[in-house]
Amino acid sequence: MSYRVCFVCTGNICRSPMAEAVFRARVAEAGLADLVEVDSAGTGGWHVGEGADPRTVSVLEENGYTVAHTARMFERSWFSRLDLVIALDAGHVTALRRLAPTGEDAQKVRPLRAYAPAGGDLDVPDPYYGGRDGFEECLHMVEEASVGLLAAVRADLEGRVA
Repeated sequence: MSYRVCFVCTGNICRSPMAEAVFRARVAEAGLADLVEVDSAGTGGWHVGEGADPRTVSVLEENGYTVAHTARMFERSWFSRLDLVIALDAGHVTALRRLAPTGEDAQKVRPLRAYAPAGGDLDVPDPYYGGRDGFEECLHMVEEASVGLLAAVRADLEGRVA
């Protein structure tokens, strides 16, 4: 049975597809691609059916990541099949926990930056209305937190086998 992680931001065209691409690469590098499924969604439906923002795509590709993405909206029914729901900012954490059908499902919602070693602000700022530097900062923040998230997922997987 796969371990399932879904990254969630507002529109599912900037931060969450970036986090999905980076984490998928980390999972593959760790040899866990057969055990961990990674995807993403948005809290709203504004961009459903669209590809990732071109700035997201270019920053990812220039840094060696592959992205094939179609935006979608997170659905309440998904909680039952997910192990972790990773929110990109505090507003997403709140929205997702309210959407969770059970307290156990609400506990699956975690802020991505909680896995970053530096601590501090848990929000990954939305780069959508800014310039390219915001997308590069977003990538840096996502990469930094992905190391800790991978360690947590690996520990959860080991706990399942033990």
